[in-house]
Amino acid sequence: MTYRAPINDILLSLNHGAGLAAALAAGHYGDFDGDITAAVLEEAGKFASDVLAPLNTVGDEHGIKLDNGKVTTAPGWPDAYQRWTAAGWNAVSGPEAFGGQGLPLAINAACTEIWSASNVAFGLCPLLTLSAIEALDAHGSAELKKVYLEKLVTGEWTGTMQLTEPNAGSDVGALRTRAERASDGTYRLKGTKIFITYGEHDMTDNIVHFVLARLPDAPAGTKGISLFLVPKFLVNADGSLGERNDIHASGVEHKLGMHASPTCTMTMGDKGGAIGFLIGEENAGMRCMFTMMNQARLGVGLEGVGIADRAYQQALAYAQERRQGKAIGHKGDGMDPIIAHPDVKRMLMQMRSMTAAARTICYATAVALDVSVRAKDAKVRADAAARGALLTPIAKAFSTDIGNEVAYLGVQVHGGMGFIEETGAAQHYRDARITSIYEGTNGIQSIDLVTRKLGANGGASVWALLDELAATIKQVETSNDPAFGTTGAKLRDAHAALERTSKWLLERLASAPNEALAGATPYLRLFGATLGGCMLAGEALAAKANGEAEPQRYVALARFFAENVSVQAPSLEKTVTESAEAVTGADAVLAG
Repeated sequence: MTYRAPINDILLSLNHGAGLAAALAAGHYGDFDGDITAAVLEEAGKFASDVLAPLNTVGDEHGIKLDNGKVTTAPGWPDAYQRWTAAGWNAVSGPEAFGGQGLPLAINAACTEIWSASNVAFGLCPLLTLSAIEALDAHGSAELKKVYLEKLVTGEWTGTMQLTEPNAGSDVGALRTRAERASDGTYRLKGTKIFITYGEHDMTDNIVHFVLARLPDAPAGTKGISLFLVPKFLVNADGSLGERNDIHASGVEHKLGMHASPTCTMTMGDKGGAIGFLIGEENAGMRCMFTMMNQARLGVGLEGVGIADRAYQQALAYAQERRQGKAIGHKGDGMDPIIAHPDVKRMLMQMRSMTAAARTICYATAVALDVSVRAKDAKVRADAAARGALLTPIAKAFSTDIGNEVAYLGVQVHGGMGFIEETGAAQHYRDARITSIYEGTNGIQSIDLVTRKLGANGGASVWALLDELAATIKQVETSNDPAFGTTGAKLRDAHAALERTSKWLLERLASAPNEALAGATPYLRLFGATLGGCMLAGEALAAKANGEAEPQRYVALARFFAENVSVQAPSLEKTVTESAEAVTGADAVLAG
């Protein structure tokens, strides 16, 4: 089936659930005209439906081919990419000084969902280029920006992140790639990187690699890591492409999903060393890397949202068409569409409500990151930066978990036909699986949330967010709308569970850190279930207040999430606060 971007849902989520409209009203976006948002997203939806979605199955079936160090992408891929850049989509949020449109990250976040829903393997390439742009713009020298930034912003060249090595997965401090200083101020890199997305391809004539490496006299661990820009082709003084650099794809992975996205093993140093240019300062690569990683983590969260929405749309269409059995209370001859059966309705509502909650969490993260750099007031910027930091691990982990769960349910709605490749439901399930591993596994995101983000400034960001959620819950309770059912009560219970668990974890971090770490993953889920429920309730209230078409469908969606997902919060609280010993004391079981 084709893909249709849910523009009305996206706009409600972006403007009201994520707070873009309020930030605009407060003047935090300067002279940005929010009225163009809908027009941009409508055009993005058209491009996705007309150009990218038809290539999704093509890419999955054809995959990529590596021959003598060159990667050939699936039929239609290079042409689609050229159309993508010609239409300006790569430059949506890029800096205007280097050919970008300067639109908010929040707008680009909505576009990223749309690209991911229509063709997630394609959308991976510009997602990583965006991270490269952020790192170069924030930490690169004026000379490097002059040569590379505009090419990356427009999409004429693409960017990669090269962090992982065979001996150093998530522990980047253990990497072995070496960088040696050259007399001309450049560096020579030697080593091997694995799992490099779009490390080699045929869609552009140059690829700009951002590579972590260690200098000979560098301190041990993460304190001794530097970041280098390593182009596939060196660039001449006049801007033309020069010699091929000493970096090439020596292998590609054969993967469960994302078949159309080349995942490469990259080798440097076969001919003396790849020429690299330092980004930032020597031994300060971690700071530069996190600029890239945080941008990528939000992008991967949006991949989860996009895959979930595509899986939901396909499952809904199938459930409306597929006839099987007679639903209780339905009259007439013949079998009923399976959507008439309560359990199928439950699965579809689960899919849609979880997708909507994950969407708003991601958009709220993007709005916070926008305000952190766009607002005029320093305190507003600082508070927004703290909010963005808090939400980033939740956006990445919760949303990709949801992507996996929704894709799983999509197969289930299709029944046996979902297990057959020709329906496409299986592809969504396969493609979604990597997202909870990309850019730091979801367990790492949970640890980050508990050990760094929860306790920052004494938990100030968490308490401020909880105050906002409490205000939304009060609005639901005082609305006296029976269509909300027990939404208010369920959200209040979830809110109380999140508050208690947060305090418990803060205490344990100081006295028994392993107990806190044992509950990190269920805590992140508890946070997402509570935050998502309150955000959907806020959207429903906004839909009623602003005269949205059929506002009660948003009320029904918020009710379902509160009564089926947020209701799990008290149980998750017990898992965190009462089950740590079952984890920390499991050595005897796991030893044999």
